[in-house]
Amino acid sequence: MDKLTVRDADVAGKRVFVRVDFNVPLADGKVTDDSRVRAAIPTINLLLQAGARVILASHLGRPNGKVSDGLRLRPVGQRLTERLRRHVPVTGDALGIGTEDAIKRLRPGELLLLENLRFHAAEEKNDPAFAAQLASYADIFVNDAFGTAHRAHASTVGIAKLLPAYAGLLMEREIAVLSNLMDEPARPFAAILGGAKISDKIRIIDHLLTSVDLLVLGGGMANTFLLAQGKAIGKSLAEPDRVADAQRILASAEKNGVRVVLPVDVIVAKEVTRGTEYKTLPAEKIPASWHIVDLGKASQDLMVDALADVQTVFWNGPLGVFEIPSFAHGTKAVARMLADRADKGATVVIGGGDSVAAITQQGLADRMTHISTGGGASLEFLEGRELPGVTVLLDRPVPEPRARRRKKVPAKTATASTVETSD
Repeated sequence: MDKLTVRDADVAGKRVFVRVDFNVPLADGKVTDDSRVRAAIPTINLLLQAGARVILASHLGRPNGKVSDGLRLRPVGQRLTERLRRHVPVTGDALGIGTEDAIKRLRPGELLLLENLRFHAAEEKNDPAFAAQLASYADIFVNDAFGTAHRAHASTVGIAKLLPAYAGLLMEREIAVLSNLMDEPARPFAAILGGAKISDKIRIIDHLLTSVDLLVLGGGMANTFLLAQGKAIGKSLAEPDRVADAQRILASAEKNGVRVVLPVDVIVAKEVTRGTEYKTLPAEKIPASWHIVDLGKASQDLMVDALADVQTVFWNGPLGVFEIPSFAHGTKAVARMLADRADKGATVVIGGGDSVAAITQQGLADRMTHISTGGGASLEFLEGRELPGVTVLLDRPVPEPRARRRKKVPAKTATASTVETSD
């Protein structure tokens, strides 16, 4: 970690603008998964205990620059209030006189949450005037929103150019864990990738093939690889225009000595809906009118067996149509197996909303080594790409080499009056 963190900042009595990632799922006006809220609490508590005046800011959903009552942050403020056991007021807007007055009234050890930043189109445009307004609220900037670090927005990059900018504790941990995956993984090292599209993950696969020993593929993206092997997949989700990429990846894996595990049997359904007819078939020739929706039992067993001795695992993306319970068995089976591996000392890192949901729904989250809050950011980081929200933070000074100095040596053992030594 070559960036200064919140631990390095003198925050006592100062106003600290903290970019958090409270982009959480809501249903009926309530937070249904507060993983990201809980992940930000260590940084918030550190600042409050140090006597900072804390201004939290986040986006929620995609309101496209317009106010949307369904995407207000008040439910998030309520959940944070419950977690911190102290009242967290939410402003009516990220800008305006009322917000400015509320910030001026903050006392050391108090906090508030700004309303959804993306109610302003200027946020995603990284508008300099909007960034300057946000910066005027504070003396110090802390970015603890790893999930948005790959976006050059006003609250992630613009403000960081105007204030002393530090990494939060979550940001620090995300970078450390993901860096270790690529730099010093215990072996065997496996990557499990699922989700809908191969096109979203070509770059990450190419990069991982230089590091992993095992690549497990599932979900819709695996269908494109089945096509690349000349297999019929019926009406299943796939990207025929990416077959050449899939063939190249398979060839590259073989050249690099990376074992690739693809489904050998699958659950197929008449329709991708609840209550539809479904059955298990070999992953060879799927009838033209059927859809692949999950791993079959043989595929689950194959993948679990392949992962039995891994010491490091990165998993991103579900292995079936996870939203429908009948088609979530493959994803859940792998989740349970990874929890067992983590219990036995393996490093297991989970990234991606549906993968995290599979872990959380089964009560396995606490057994994993690390659950990343950044889906897209995690993938871009592991691709080796620069994340603008990280790059802009203050660099940790490089220690200067210890100075050489001249030191007297006792005359009775010296052949000259002085000799040069180094400490």
